[in-house]
Amino acid sequence: MAEMMRAALFVEPGRIVLDDKVIPDVGPGDALLRITTTTICGTDVHILKGEYPVAQGLTVGHEPVGVIEKLGRNVEGYREGQRVIAGAICPSGYSNACLDGLCAQDGQSGAHGLKPLGGWRFGNTIDGSQAEYLLVPDAMANLAPVPDGLSDEEVLMCPDIMSTGFAGAESGNIKIGDTVAVFAQGPIGLCATAGAKLRGATTIIAVEAVPERIEMAKQVGADVVVDFNKTDPVEEILRLTKGRGVDVAIEALGLQSTFQQCLQVLKPGGTLSSLGVYSEDLTIPLSGFHAGLGDHKIVTSLCPGGKERMRRLMNAIASGRVDLKPMITHRYSLDQIEEAYLLFANQQDGVLKIAITP
Repeated sequence: MAEMMRAALFVEPGRIVLDDKVIPDVGPGDALLRITTTTICGTDVHILKGEYPVAQGLTVGHEPVGVIEKLGRNVEGYREGQRVIAGAICPSGYSNACLDGLCAQDGQSGAHGLKPLGGWRFGNTIDGSQAEYLLVPDAMANLAPVPDGLSDEEVLMCPDIMSTGFAGAESGNIKIGDTVAVFAQGPIGLCATAGAKLRGATTIIAVEAVPERIEMAKQVGADVVVDFNKTDPVEEILRLTKGRGVDVAIEALGLQSTFQQCLQVLKPGGTLSSLGVYSEDLTIPLSGFHAGLGDHKIVTSLCPGGKERMRRLMNAIASGRVDLKPMITHRYSLDQIEEAYLLFANQQDGVLKIAITP
């Protein structure tokens, strides 16, 4: 008889439930992880609300920390019992996109041409990490050993939000001495703020109104926080920069309003680095875009994955140069995950990230 595990399953819009599921078989290139810690992402809330379609019965979640339970026969360089993480984006390592240096876009061909987000498999196209066990495909491309001395909670942000937020800073090509504005200080925006500091920005202006997030933004690297409930952020940022504008503006919310404000605070020749997930068409304002003559760049990023990316992120944590563990504001067991979703989806009790432990 097949062995069973507990897993959080998408049933229908508005319902993710904890239920029993068969522990998956391990193929030649796979690894089975016993999950020790995972978390809930804003994308999971989009899935819960039916705003992002996934198959009925899919296990959700894409941020795994765990221990190797079983290795496929072709997997070399790892051992059972080893502590590892895998990125939310788990590239194959041999697709056209991977070999072109774009592992996140490990593109699946769809019926209407190429489909972006192809590298995002956990909790999207295959079963995810909000369960007792997770099957990791292409294990040799994706499993990253956790250094001794780092706890689960210290590395929990690496698989997704740290990689995504840092990518926003990297894609924006922040230079030493730059002035950067980061619009919204949710988990992704906070990681973008931390990434901007690591990249060498010397003035980081965060835009946020929630008191807990304002404090956390200062903790991870913001020099100034503009409360958009108290002042117009565009006017205030232009005042702070003496009319010059910022070198890089990072959009970390996914709204037309913040996208537009990012354009409006850019210097001529500045870069808008977009991290938000947009649910409707964007409009580029004529004035903010300088009629197309402002030498601006608009760049987008999808969370880079793979074991080398994970290794680098864990190096940043091990060095002590960044500490994202304080972003974990709540802790629940897997048995309480439905309650955890309620809290996270409704942004109650100052929640930022929730550690889920089977």
